[in-house]
Amino acid sequence: MQALAERLDAAVTGAVLTAIDPLGFTGLKTVSPPPDDLVGSRVTGVGRRGKYLVLTFGSGVRLLVHLSQAGRLDLETPAKTTRPKGSVVRLGLDNGSALLVREHGSQRKAGWWVLGPGDDGPLAALGPEPDDPAFAEYLLTADSTRRVHTVLRDQRTLAGVGRGYADDALNRAGISPFAPLRSLTTEQRSQLVDAVRSVLDEALTGERGRTGGLSAPKLGLRFAVHNRFGQPCPRCGQPLLRVSYESHEIVYCRRCQTRGRTLADRRLSRLLR
Repeated sequence: MQALAERLDAAVTGAVLTAIDPLGFTGLKTVSPPPDDLVGSRVTGVGRRGKYLVLTFGSGVRLLVHLSQAGRLDLETPAKTTRPKGSVVRLGLDNGSALLVREHGSQRKAGWWVLGPGDDGPLAALGPEPDDPAFAEYLLTADSTRRVHTVLRDQRTLAGVGRGYADDALNRAGISPFAPLRSLTTEQRSQLVDAVRSVLDEALTGERGRTGGLSAPKLGLRFAVHNRFGQPCPRCGQPLLRVSYESHEIVYCRRCQTRGRTLADRRLSRLLR
């Protein structure tokens, strides 16, 4: 998301919003100010907070976009009038281009917000980012009984880490995704902080060097562990295992992370009954 924000900032900062076309019934999450109030405003910058893209306008109003798990953002040059499947919203610009937010799959969780000056909306509930000292402070000192994988993905506790990077960071640190945070030693906690930061830094460097459209990041090709069930562990070469859930999975190494123990997989257990 950071790399996407940087690409958008270079592409649309300085342009004037000429039209907002809501294309999905459930995409807009706010009522006031109305989206049409943004028409005629100039984009002064594009940034990121957590998993939200933040478009800032000269009037002080901000437009947030959350792509969820399967969302994409296309820069249309020139702007189109079609309505592709899964379309959420199209933002027309005075340079003849447009930003199209669309979502693959069937969950329809991608959304957008229009926030007036002083209103942080969903951003107010986000925890500290990995480069914030408070992020490290939490992982180094918190007495949480929650599983460490859950803690890393909880945006209200720690923002900016998704499932894929949680898988990769825990593998690099040699920590079980099911380990309660409070059970980690001081050394393990320090290794986890370093692993999260290094995994994200490497991913950002790789994405900044990618060529191609805004909507085709192909992040799955960059993960070392995530989405690589059955492939060799990057640390020891043993086949990676997974725990499957309804809409996602956790990938881990039994040798490097769980001391040879296979983690319980409820979906698999039901199939074996």
